[in-house]
Amino acid sequence: MKEKVIFSKYSLIVTILSILIIIGVALYIYRRSEDEAIVWILLGVTVIWGFLTLFYAPTTIELTDNSLQVNRSIRVKEIPLEDIKDVKLSPPTMAEMRLCGSGGFFGYWGWYSENDLGHYFAYYGKASDCFLVTLKNGSKYMLGCNNAPGIVKAIKQKL
Repeated sequence: MKEKVIFSKYSLIVTILSILIIIGVALYIYRRSEDEAIVWILLGVTVIWGFLTLFYAPTTIELTDNSLQVNRSIRVKEIPLEDIKDVKLSPPTMAEMRLCGSGGFFGYWGWYSENDLGHYFAYYGKASDCFLVTLKNGSKYMLGCNNAPGIVKAIKQKL
């Protein structure tokens, strides 16, 4: 079972505006002062952001016979089913705090913290499509995909 990660409207707007603003600022600075150093710094930041996005931003969530996989452009995060203690539908709250990661730039990914849930690593596009995976070692993952209830049901059946 493989489900696509759909980004929220907010996430799409943040992503597009961020890219356009960086390009616009770089072009403005270059045309006004011809200071190439600042342009190269902005382009370097953009490349780093792009790499992090390819490395972390989720594209699909896939359930195989032995694992739950978070597919990203460059890597796959594999969570063995035998390590999963619990899985439940659980959208993040507005009280979440991003510790390190993206708050909308190509989705939501990185370390977050909430009073009720504690610390977790997030890979999702829309808060309404989320489910929480708790591992036996206490680690937590907030994942999200197009058919979250179907994935949760399928994982519970395999457990």
